[in-house]
Amino acid sequence: MEFAELITTPNLDRVILQDPSNNTIEGTLCITGHHLILSSRNDTIPAQEIWLLHQSIDHVEKKLSSTNNGGLIIIKCKDLRNFQLIISNTDDLLNVYTSLERLANLDKTQLLYPFFYQPMYTILEDGHTLFKPELEFSKLLKSDDWRVTHINSDFSICPSYSATLIVPKSIDDDVIASAATFRDGGRFPILSYKHDNGAVLLRSSQPMLNNSNRRSRADEKILNAVLGQSRKGYIIDTRSANYANNCKAKGGGTEPDGHYTQWKRVHQGMDKISKCNGSLLDNLGKLVDACNDTNCSSDKWLSKLESSNWLSHVLNVLNGACLVAQCLDQDGATVLVHGSSGLDSTLLVTSIAQIILNPDCRTVRGLQALVEREWLQAGHPFQLRNSKFCFSSSRSKYQQPTFLLFLDCIYQLHYQFPCSFEFNTDMLILLFEHSYFSQFGTFLGNCEQDRLNLNIAKHTTSLWSYLNRPDILTSLLNPLYEPNKGPIWPSVAPVSLVLWRDLLLRWIIESPAKKVREKITIILEKHKEVRSQVIKIRKSLMEAQKEYEELYNESCKEKNDGDVHVESE
Repeated sequence: MEFAELITTPNLDRVILQDPSNNTIEGTLCITGHHLILSSRNDTIPAQEIWLLHQSIDHVEKKLSSTNNGGLIIIKCKDLRNFQLIISNTDDLLNVYTSLERLANLDKTQLLYPFFYQPMYTILEDGHTLFKPELEFSKLLKSDDWRVTHINSDFSICPSYSATLIVPKSIDDDVIASAATFRDGGRFPILSYKHDNGAVLLRSSQPMLNNSNRRSRADEKILNAVLGQSRKGYIIDTRSANYANNCKAKGGGTEPDGHYTQWKRVHQGMDKISKCNGSLLDNLGKLVDACNDTNCSSDKWLSKLESSNWLSHVLNVLNGACLVAQCLDQDGATVLVHGSSGLDSTLLVTSIAQIILNPDCRTVRGLQALVEREWLQAGHPFQLRNSKFCFSSSRSKYQQPTFLLFLDCIYQLHYQFPCSFEFNTDMLILLFEHSYFSQFGTFLGNCEQDRLNLNIAKHTTSLWSYLNRPDILTSLLNPLYEPNKGPIWPSVAPVSLVLWRDLLLRWIIESPAKKVREKITIILEKHKEVRSQVIKIRKSLMEAQKEYEELYNESCKEKNDGDVHVESE
């Protein structure tokens, strides 16, 4: 299929665009295979150009004028921007509307922009191969407890897991293959993180009991093989007890207590996230509506914010992650986390727990590795979950902003511990945007198998290759960063949570964050200069002190020599 077949009006003059700040630009509209471009050419003001990636468009709406020819096209984007196109001719308006509808909803992944994007800079490192499991767990693999298995190299054991997996050395591949048949989607218990004290964090999907108390000795063997010295473990089920019981009717459920006697099960009710039924996206839509309503009173605005329930989800995830972190850090116990499919609430809890416990995950490189390990390689279906945003009228229940919820939880931790993160919150916003639309191939596909079939590594550029360029990396660094080697324990009281205004309000009110960071950077630079001067002055004083002492000693010696000479006479 050629893009030309989808574009009925490639160029149109005298189009007026209104941006989120209500600025208007009149110029020529150009529609290409991947971009909407509005270019103004005016002798009185400098030329302006706006580029909008079709993949960033979530909803297109047309409003025909009831009195005149033409009308409006309203474009709502996945990065929360809203644009209006004012077109004076009705036929042209309908042609532009149809073209945008087609190009914003391409079915074939290979037609998306990452397969056509050519970077205009030198690739310093290949981000596609930067965080391989063998490299990420290299220290762990030197021990006698863990090994690499390629049993899933053809993705027959678990389609959503990666081809290379880290498993207990005492467990052979036959046991793994058997255990996979006991878990939803084949997602058997797998290593997520090993804490400094030796406690292990695992993740999986729910057991498939098939409406009976079916057991799996292979599954039990894997779990018992990773129990620490305490010989006890916790199963953190991200579903409420009621919802877990309801899952039994569909063949799922919870581990039979009689066969997991060394494990204590704790339920954490994140049902709306686990169900993936569209309610989380509805909650985000209510939150965005509240943020866009600039005319209501403060009381009504706070009421709308609360009724969105978005921050309640943030609170639930932080509570679950803190519980997991406490079991690992304070009890020294092994923890298994799962919900239903193991693709949403499970990954939220395991990844946030690692940010709480592991200082490496609070660095730029560490966050990239965490996203790669706990989301991309773990099989979170990005292309399915993020194909639509909260504005779309054609979304399905499988679309859900799970990854955005993860980023919001990091933002809350960053807000409470602003000196413990090497990166600033701009990096979180970048990750949000690129997970929905991007020139890079990192978030394409729903699992590693998809990305291999699409040959992503060969045909696209990695987001990590871009972010790790020195000029980009510098802009993502937190000037207040002071490495903190210990855990960070957040307050999970509702009053401690804040609205992520740098993201949600950035097109509505000007954020002071960038200016504040610039001022902090200037202050720190001056502090650095003053410290340098102090060190130089201190060094000069020490040299002067040393010279004085040498002169004083020499003077004393000459005086003593003179006294001896007088006495001898």
